[in-house]
Amino acid sequence: MSALTVSQDPDQSWDDLVRFWEEMEWPEGSKVEIIEGVVTVSPAPASRHNVIAERIQRRLYSVIPDDWGVYQTLAIAVPSRLGMLIPDLVVAPVPECTEADTHIPAALAELVVEVTSRSNARHDRVSKPAAYATAGIPLYLLVDRWASGVPTVTLYGEPEGDVYQVLSSVKFGDTITLPAPFDLTLDTSGFPAD
Repeated sequence: MSALTVSQDPDQSWDDLVRFWEEMEWPEGSKVEIIEGVVTVSPAPASRHNVIAERIQRRLYSVIPDDWGVYQTLAIAVPSRLGMLIPDLVVAPVPECTEADTHIPAALAELVVEVTSRSNARHDRVSKPAAYATAGIPLYLLVDRWASGVPTVTLYGEPEGDVYQVLSSVKFGDTITLPAPFDLTLDTSGFPAD
């Protein structure tokens, strides 16, 4: 099943768009994001997708400070790109929470991880990295199971404007190293490829 978009007034303000996102009753288990001003509803990811995210999450917990967390369903806001994004993983300091909080500013994230799905890989390759770079998130890890037939893992960093530099890229089966503050080498050989 692929993602679907929800029609809304193109002249809505950012606040109206966020209110719509927060107050609408969405299908249970779906992932609802605002990508470039368009509300996008995606089905829950497949098990292979979740296995990859879990393996990365497990390794991240071994290197992050106690006052940081690794979140799977945390929405991060990038108003300048009309984005309310829910990366597969967000590493950020533990936010001070109130009951009304539905998201955090993207600039608080230290690392975001996206694992592509066949139906919406373009967002993970194009729209989301532009938003993450704009927000100044230092590192973006893209696990692309559908990259030109050869699954790859690419680490982006050094954001400038809405563009990241490629810091490293490997095929599934190789290792990739996340720099400080993580100083972590990820072995991708256990990532399911298809």
